[in-house]
Amino acid sequence: MDEQNQDESMAKKTALEHAMNQAERGASDLDPSRTLATLHAEDEREHAAVPPVDTPDYRALRERDRARRTQAESALTLLQERGGASAEDLFHAAWLFNHGDHPDEARRAHDLAREAAERGFRPARWLAAAAYDRWCMYQGRPQKYGTQFVPDGECHRLWDTDPTTTDAERAAWDVPPLAAQLFRAEEMTRTEPQPPMTDAPAWLKAALSRWGKSG
Repeated sequence: MDEQNQDESMAKKTALEHAMNQAERGASDLDPSRTLATLHAEDEREHAAVPPVDTPDYRALRERDRARRTQAESALTLLQERGGASAEDLFHAAWLFNHGDHPDEARRAHDLAREAAERGFRPARWLAAAAYDRWCMYQGRPQKYGTQFVPDGECHRLWDTDPTTTDAERAAWDVPPLAAQLFRAEEMTRTEPQPPMTDAPAWLKAALSRWGKSG
């Protein structure tokens, strides 16, 4: 099957999956909290095994990610109209926005997760830190906590990290110590293949140049 036929087949599969998901939700569309919980579960399931970035499967996943963020925004609007979102609602929405493509989406994820954490929903602590780090990374800035990893064509590495952040600050947001994050990067290098750098986003290509890597 050539690439065009593959893409067409994947588009049909994506449309079918979307229709099935919509049917599964059914009455949940009337309950925005349930909608957010369902979207979060779908996202978590799909991102447990992300396809290689240069494949139709990956492109289809990113389209579904964008659709989920659109639905999440609608659910948050409904919740606001009905008296406000719970901390768990905010966490579920933040999880979806954290898989966005742009700095403003990462910042949205951080703001939502931070509010959820401040309202006592502990799972949101790590997410608030990770989304903040992603927001910094998308702007080409050092991350604060050390949650973001990137490929550089040769290995997986921890994105540049603010050296003034302490492990105590990391612990406050349920982020492992810096040494553990550096070890994780080494493990990723041993177990995960490198994607093609030709398709890297602009912020990563700029970093590759800064690190002396070819993009």
